[in-house]
Amino acid sequence: MAQRFLQTEFWAQFKGNHGWTPLFFTVADDNSISVAEAATENGITVLVRTFSIKLATMSIAYIPMAPEKEAQESDAEYADRIKRISELLKPHLPANTICIRYDFPIDYATLEEKNMHVKNFNIMQSNVAIQPPDTVLLQLHASEDELLANMKSKWRYNIRLAEKKGVIVEAYHSDDEGFSQAFEHFYTLFEETSKRDGVNFHAKSYYLDLLNRSSSSEPIRITLYLAKHETDYLAGIITLFCEREAVYLYGASGNIKRNYMPAYLLQWTAIKDAKKFGSPVYDFYGIPPTDDEHHPMHGLYLFKTGFGGDIIHRPGSFDIPLKPFTYHMYTMAEKLRAWFYKKAVKKIVKR
Repeated sequence: MAQRFLQTEFWAQFKGNHGWTPLFFTVADDNSISVAEAATENGITVLVRTFSIKLATMSIAYIPMAPEKEAQESDAEYADRIKRISELLKPHLPANTICIRYDFPIDYATLEEKNMHVKNFNIMQSNVAIQPPDTVLLQLHASEDELLANMKSKWRYNIRLAEKKGVIVEAYHSDDEGFSQAFEHFYTLFEETSKRDGVNFHAKSYYLDLLNRSSSSEPIRITLYLAKHETDYLAGIITLFCEREAVYLYGASGNIKRNYMPAYLLQWTAIKDAKKFGSPVYDFYGIPPTDDEHHPMHGLYLFKTGFGGDIIHRPGSFDIPLKPFTYHMYTMAEKLRAWFYKKAVKKIVKR
């Protein structure tokens, strides 16, 4: 089976340029582990981040979307395998590694199903989820007409409205003429989004590096889409296409002509391109867990679910502590930091 994008060599090398150290391991059928030179389909990519808190230096090992749960494997058996793999990885990690954090690659159809299984893992759940545990997966095996038919009627209407209004979607790769200027337009939209919604983004160099690592002919394709009306740039998204999946990674929108519905045409264009590329599924990558109208991101829930995909729930992040006392102190600080960024920073930005 092809790798999930977070386990690819491409993503590991990208994160390696932004504060993480990638390590690669091969896992045999008996779950023995050996060091590898690069990411493999049957292996595990581990990302290690080292940082300092006052006078102490510590590291966290992070394994996103791996290892896969086998079809006939029970929850308890899967948890035991995670623990065995962690013990085997430990000697290969920095001595100051306080824990190994996993995002388990398991998709559940309902929250009830997820909660029923998660309690059987007997592994400590992290206070903070690294990858979004709830998302929408749109299967791309259907025809374009069928994909449109499966959307909510308002979504089809909004796509046609954007086209009728004269909205144009342009796709850019790093080797395309005009890419640099297109990226500047996109980042301007990012800054507008941050000021309007109180959202915190990575540094400009992070997105530029990601886009520069892929071209229109790469097996992993990173694409910048911009929605434009006349001379106005209205919205933009960045997507990743690979053999296993297509993923909507980042999005931004401006403050003008929002009633022209550029976001709908952007997504529809990316969905069609992902289908042509050969990705079997389009992952909208992150929604609130339920259709709660009081949730601050309820609008995002409505937008992403309206394209006709399946809502799925993943377990979230889980930790295998290697240094229990230091781990406990770190998770307390991590919890406080998460609260600060969700509450205090958002309020400050909005002012």
